[in-house]
Amino acid sequence: MPKPRKFRISDEAVFETIIQLCTAAWPDESVRPEEIAMTLYEPEWQTLTKRIRLAVKHLAEAGHVQILRKGKSVPPDDFKGVYRVRLADSFWEADAAD
Repeated sequence: MPKPRKFRISDEAVFETIIQLCTAAWPDESVRPEEIAMTLYEPEWQTLTKRIRLAVKHLAEAGHVQILRKGKSVPPDDFKGVYRVRLADSFWEADAAD
């Protein structure tokens, strides 16, 4: 029986997928981290959830996304449990400045 092949996903791919899905959902919707993981690699999506949480935290600290709990924005250094992600208003402002 052949060994399962390991999959590799770059940090850039994780960040880009988060931004792409949030852009597609904007302005009325937010994105579940599970959606992001399944988009990246559906067969092993559960193994990606911690990595996505870390990437979301970095993007939120940079002002690109907002982390939502129960529909309200929460600070990136203090969120636990179930969350959703959406583009921050500052994402569009930074884009317009380029």
